[in-house]
Amino acid sequence: MRFRRFLCLFLVILFLLSTQTAGSARAGADSQDDYSMERARQMLADMTPEERVGQLFLVTFTGSTADTDSQIYDLVMNHHIGGVVLLAENDNFIEGVGALEAAKDLITQLQTYEWQSSLGPTVDPDTGGPAPIQYVPLFIGISQPGGGSPTDQIMSGLTSLPDLMAIGATWDTSLAEQVGGVAGDELSRVGFNLFFGPSLDVLESPEATLGNGLGASVFGGDPFWVAQMGQAYIRGLHTGSEGKMLVVARNFPGRGSTDRPAGEEPATVRKSLEQLKQIELAPFFAVTGNAPDSESTADGLLVSHIRYQGFQGNIRATTRPVSFDSQALAQILSLPEFVSWSQNGGLLVSDDLGSETVRRFYDPGGTSFQARSVARDAFLAGNDLLYLGNIQSSDARDNYETVINILAFFSQKYSEDTAFAQRVDAAVTRILAAKFRLYGSFELNKVTPPVFGLDLVGGSQEITFQVARQAATLVSPDPLDLDALLPEPPGAQDYIVFLTDTRTVAQCSTCTPSPMLGVDDVQNAVMRLYGPQAGGQVNASHLVSYPLDAITPILDGGEGSPALESSLHQADWLVINMLDADPGQPQTSLLRRFLSERQDLLRNKYVIVFAFDAPYYLDSTDISKLTAYYCLYSKSAPFVEVAARLLFQELSPDGALPVSVAGVGYDLFSALTPDPDQVITLSLDLPPAPASTAETTPETTPTPAFRVGDSITVRTGILLDHNGHPVPDGTGVRFTLSMSGEGGLLQSVDAVTTQGVAHASFNIDRPGLLEIRATSEPATVSVILQMDVSGEGFSVTVVAPTPEFGPTATPEVIPTPDLDDLPPVERGIPGLGGWLLMVLLLGGLSPLAYIIGVRTTSLRWGWRWGLCAAGGGLLAYTYLAVRLPGAADFVASFRYVGIGSVVLLGALAGLAAGYAWMWMGKR
Repeated sequence: MRFRRFLCLFLVILFLLSTQTAGSARAGADSQDDYSMERARQMLADMTPEERVGQLFLVTFTGSTADTDSQIYDLVMNHHIGGVVLLAENDNFIEGVGALEAAKDLITQLQTYEWQSSLGPTVDPDTGGPAPIQYVPLFIGISQPGGGSPTDQIMSGLTSLPDLMAIGATWDTSLAEQVGGVAGDELSRVGFNLFFGPSLDVLESPEATLGNGLGASVFGGDPFWVAQMGQAYIRGLHTGSEGKMLVVARNFPGRGSTDRPAGEEPATVRKSLEQLKQIELAPFFAVTGNAPDSESTADGLLVSHIRYQGFQGNIRATTRPVSFDSQALAQILSLPEFVSWSQNGGLLVSDDLGSETVRRFYDPGGTSFQARSVARDAFLAGNDLLYLGNIQSSDARDNYETVINILAFFSQKYSEDTAFAQRVDAAVTRILAAKFRLYGSFELNKVTPPVFGLDLVGGSQEITFQVARQAATLVSPDPLDLDALLPEPPGAQDYIVFLTDTRTVAQCSTCTPSPMLGVDDVQNAVMRLYGPQAGGQVNASHLVSYPLDAITPILDGGEGSPALESSLHQADWLVINMLDADPGQPQTSLLRRFLSERQDLLRNKYVIVFAFDAPYYLDSTDISKLTAYYCLYSKSAPFVEVAARLLFQELSPDGALPVSVAGVGYDLFSALTPDPDQVITLSLDLPPAPASTAETTPETTPTPAFRVGDSITVRTGILLDHNGHPVPDGTGVRFTLSMSGEGGLLQSVDAVTTQGVAHASFNIDRPGLLEIRATSEPATVSVILQMDVSGEGFSVTVVAPTPEFGPTATPEVIPTPDLDDLPPVERGIPGLGGWLLMVLLLGGLSPLAYIIGVRTTSLRWGWRWGLCAAGGGLLAYTYLAVRLPGAADFVASFRYVGIGSVVLLGALAGLAAGYAWMWMGKR
């Protein structure tokens, strides 16, 4: 009986394993979501209205400590707020060596307060019963996108990660994932569990939106590549933090087309919903409903204060800021990609409700700002989690009093308005579920950062240097212009003057200001790499550095620095290091004036500009004055070192512009179209796939015996854009099937690329010499698949154009071997090898079935079981040998492994039939 049970169990397991699908991993994530939601509902039932209301809010506070007499202590202990966001502008961080330790201690203290609040009081003062206080961990949020100040909050201790545009310029999603991994690992060790980012804005036309303040804090200007980078970065954040980081992608629904920065009046985007779906919303689709896995999925979306004109069909109608417009936000969230994501627990988080943008919208006169109305409108518009920021009502003394009033207002409305209470309960359930997904269960030791975790923080500069090296871009002259050669690098006798934008920042209001880019940072890097201690390529006395604003007196007609004027006249090389040259920055007009008004100081000099921010601030007139214009996109030490190496041409600029730059005539959309100089490779799409599709040879194109009436599938190789990267998904490709010679077009199939490759299927409905080609504008040349079709099958010949100088090219004909020249198994025939494999397998399986039958039943059934196993295996082999439908393709694809698997399954099926025979006989 044991053997019978074992046999039945074995057959059941075999069947279940054979029906496993790739969706099992996703199903696991879905089951975890269901578990978290169920736990959240159970906890919600035990929470007071005040506790529920508190969970809706992310608050801020001032200072780097949280003593028991502080305002934040009261908000955590007595009002059970949902989370805290730490900001540099609120002096939440200190400067120097102990900055991270102090931040970790502060976060631990806040989480401990929340835990302590759940321990008492033990009696409800209103009912006299036990107080249902629940321990719910705080969200501790931060915006730390990389690139340093002003976008980063912590300026020392962490690894100096690059701006997002630097990652975009590498066109390497693996680097995006690695950078996200470092950020997730280090921030979670400090104690953060809520990350605002990455920015998924698309800078479709940077020059038209120079004032939007995004700079280099976005991946680029193509929705497909922004989506790819965003997925990878989010995946890194999740894996780096080991799933302990709630990732809130910003700035939904996309502010890349806005004309003003956050902090001013609400910006307006003039696009219809269909246009938004193509550009702005596409990256958000990719990290919500269209995300390939849970790790690449954003946990929340930060809803920006953006207005839309023409959004709902009427070109003259303008919405309220979408963060406060329930109808507009609901229309966006009704799109299928967001519906599925929202159903799986995705959170909507309002952008800063205390920002100047919100104040100007609600109170243009600056006299009667009512914060509770703002919070109510944002909540009813559809936001689950409300980021209050440094909000302050006109009638409140400070932010703390304003938050207390908002909490009281929401609690009162909860008790009076059933619909409002239901909306609160739904939002809090989602918030609690998100916290359960982070921790599984709410225990203090799971929530607080590890004691010794900071020992591993700050040591990942190598990844930043790798990004810097691969991102560095030669903007001008065009690197593809062979006539625009760069000069030889500086020599030992050359004089080099460095002018550097030295704007300063400070970690806190009482901290010492420091320059974003030191006045002599690039000079010091040059000396370290090429000075007397490193080969002596430069002479220390021939290098001098000045801040960029030192040229102001010279431009204003004053006397200026005699030393600076002397250095400029003597210089052979003038190296200008610029940060963002936003129109609102005084350094922008200063640099442009210098290039246009003092050309006498530029004459007979090599003028090099290194942009340590976005590349699109200079116009064509500015750039025409330069010998070379490089973009580094970020300003940390690894990028400064790469700039020095570029100056001395030790490194080549391998990056490519991820945004359009009108100043050099670079249009990103055109650059991402297929390179017209490439020859599109084609191959029959047959399993197993060739090791490389970049080159089609006789060895990589085995051709099964197709006949008239069969369908074939053709695939391209990887189509490359003008920068040498795979073209974006959705790039159009046209395949054509025609008769050779003057026979004309027979079939045409339009397809689109996925990961750079397109596929098309054709039905072979006639004999003759047929040809398949492919084009993808502006790439119009492909190899030709020639198929000589007859009633017995066909052979394939690959005709590859051979490039040569002149108006025409002579094709090189590479014959594909006839089917008879291929081994039988590659033609779908088991052959002698398959027959020997069948004999070997059945020679072992049949005796095994005999032994099982004798031991479990009787000698007679042992013989029957052995014969049944042998018969099943022989039938399966016969199916392959006589080449019944599908058999030849299966053998050609899986070869001997496939033959062995089919024979084994046939033998097991025969054994199962024998067992069923015995069971029916006994009945």
